[in-house]
Amino acid sequence: MKFKRVFLMILDSLGVGEAEDANYYGDVGANTLGHIKEKGDLFIPNLKKIGFLDTLNMKENNDVDAYYTIAKPNNAGKDTLNGHYEMMGITNNIPFKTFNNGFPAEVLVGIEEVTGRRIIGNKCSNDEMIIQELGDRQLNYGSLIIYTSADSDLQVAAHEDVIPVSRLYEYCEKIRAITLKEDWRVGRVIARPFTGSAGDFKLNHNGRKDYALKPPKKSVLDSLIENNYNVIAIGKINDIFDGEGINKNIKSTSNMEGLNKLTDIMDKNFTGLCMINLSDFDNLYGHSRDIDGYAKAIEELDVEIPMILNKLETDDLLIITADHGNDPTFHGNDHTRENVPVILYSRSFLEPKRLKVFNTLANIGATIADNFNVELPEIGISVLNELE
Repeated sequence: MKFKRVFLMILDSLGVGEAEDANYYGDVGANTLGHIKEKGDLFIPNLKKIGFLDTLNMKENNDVDAYYTIAKPNNAGKDTLNGHYEMMGITNNIPFKTFNNGFPAEVLVGIEEVTGRRIIGNKCSNDEMIIQELGDRQLNYGSLIIYTSADSDLQVAAHEDVIPVSRLYEYCEKIRAITLKEDWRVGRVIARPFTGSAGDFKLNHNGRKDYALKPPKKSVLDSLIENNYNVIAIGKINDIFDGEGINKNIKSTSNMEGLNKLTDIMDKNFTGLCMINLSDFDNLYGHSRDIDGYAKAIEELDVEIPMILNKLETDDLLIITADHGNDPTFHGNDHTRENVPVILYSRSFLEPKRLKVFNTLANIGATIADNFNVELPEIGISVLNELE
């Protein structure tokens, strides 16, 4: 075992340029980080020092503190689940469904039948925007607000005074059963309770509950658990894998809360993997095409990098990557098919440098599995021996 603890940080949607098959997804020219950088003065000296910006052009830079490269996506689709699945060594050739123009009538009728509630919304929207738009109507008529984020999800929002959280969860379980049909198969059904009054509705982030599909195959996370290693999940990681291969789940409702909980975990003595997803990049800024907000979020992460690096022990490994792209300068509000950055940092590295391009995100999971001497995934090649 080279590293006692591995910290895997996923910057949700922070891609670094179109993938080889971007034309099949209508995403030729997408570049989340590159276009954000072009639109303004992105001040991220700490991320720059560990090779983050070098992933945009993959030029050789020996004056870096970390190994850097990019990884090409292979799984079908450009959704959150498939990105994370591939990262942990799961091949999935069936893309999850997205419904950017709303869900078909058959789905809505099915929801109304199993819940006894009328449907309002049925469109692609930001979480905060749709509850401000339809919250008063939902509160008055007891309807269910149905919407999607343009990811593979079906979200169900309701005011807690009209539909108690426990009842909302029951509805979502029934809706999850409906959407198991192949034509309607979304990756996640998400309960979104909210409170407040007209003009000031507030999502209950702690009351959010995701109903995801079980991963189709065994992952690196499962192999770690089978060998009695810790697998700690921060943010929506537990929801993505539906709890499979995870023995400690820590909720967070924002990037900053997630980072604070990460630094708390870094003070603990454990052996294994801690995996965190920072979802604000995608949820708050990518889908809403908020270039300035996305840039600010990257800069806020940069401020936290020195503290994170300083908390690492000499036998710790930090990996920073992403699961897909979501270029805020691009058309529509969907994810974009992009390569993702891969940064590998340890205080023990002597001469970090550029690595060869990863042909799959699964190289990350393979490297983690190799480090802990557990079963290697069916895809991916470990680069553990290249880290010196």
